[in-house]
Amino acid sequence: MSRQRVPIGTHGAVTVLTLPDRRMEARTRFRDLDGKSRLVSARGQSRSAAEIALKRRLSERNVYQPVDTSLTLDSPFGELVDYWLADLDPEARIAPSTRRFYEDAIRHEVLPALEHLTLREIGVARCDALLKRLGQLSYARSKRAKTVLRLAFGLAVRHEVMPRNPIDGVSRMHKPKRSPTALAAVAVNAIRAVIKAWEHQRGSSGPNPDGQLGQIVEVMLGTSARIGEVLGIRRCDLDLTTTPATLRICGTVISQKGVGTFRQAHPKTDRSNRVVALPTFTAEALRRRLAVSGDRSFDALVFASREGTPLTTANVRRQLRTVLERAGITGVTPHMFRRTVATVINEAASVDLAAQLLGHTDPKVTIEHYIRRNEHVNPLTAELLDQAFAQEDESKSS
Repeated sequence: MSRQRVPIGTHGAVTVLTLPDRRMEARTRFRDLDGKSRLVSARGQSRSAAEIALKRRLSERNVYQPVDTSLTLDSPFGELVDYWLADLDPEARIAPSTRRFYEDAIRHEVLPALEHLTLREIGVARCDALLKRLGQLSYARSKRAKTVLRLAFGLAVRHEVMPRNPIDGVSRMHKPKRSPTALAAVAVNAIRAVIKAWEHQRGSSGPNPDGQLGQIVEVMLGTSARIGEVLGIRRCDLDLTTTPATLRICGTVISQKGVGTFRQAHPKTDRSNRVVALPTFTAEALRRRLAVSGDRSFDALVFASREGTPLTTANVRRQLRTVLERAGITGVTPHMFRRTVATVINEAASVDLAAQLLGHTDPKVTIEHYIRRNEHVNPLTAELLDQAFAQEDESKSS
């Protein structure tokens, strides 16, 4: 086996050996990120092929060397998915519902398209094509996929498995223009009437309605609170002795797989912690609820099942939809009451006040997603144009 030493780049001298099978092997010492010098080698059918292979291996080792992970550029995409999801868990940086959202999105929207590819094979073009394909199905699916891909690849970049995040180069997504929908006062009162009529029914089987659905709607209309926040209200969060009465929104009800339904001790965001003054119709609905509530303890939930357990948001949504659809009213969701409140406060006061009531950090979110556009232009324009361009009375001019 012969040896020959030749220089190669900045990594020092390379020893080239002729192997028994007549192939060539290039070797050199390389100082790794931990400071230790290690022997790196590569083989080829010729001396130049071996040196080229060694240069490529040194380049990858220098740029992509993983930090404290078994992932490499040749790892399948599924291993990155598992690695990223495991990284989300130890510090509990995100809410359980967000964690489930991420996992569902990456496993259902992304993994089927990329699971047979290695990280080396996934670049901007593949990601761009995937997002466009999902975008043809729905903007929401494409947006979810882009979010989780950016986060997963971002972890691979931080841990020096990949040199760059391919999502940084994909084309910009264009959200379809859609104006938020809100309810008019006539529609709100029609919904109230339908729910009231249903709650006064007395069936021959099963428990009769206990008035909670209508009261939940009154709280949503009077606070703009999310449905989970309404179901998370405790007795201690209410002060119905002041004028106006107040409600502290400081928690939400969530349902977690394997755990069940429970009250989470904080709402969606820090800004969502807020104290809201209650209109009279909401305060009255809450007084009626407390009057018939069996659990008088300080931290008892105001809205609960007959066993005292939290109501699930899914069941309340389903019950509201069922009751309204029987009366021919479709498309109404709990979130629509939130948009309705935002629209009313914006038109009567300001978008900043609407954002404050909804618990938004940025009023832009309120404008884009919650406030129905007012198509009516101030009629002052007609008066001003009359003053400028009104035709002269011919009888007077003659």
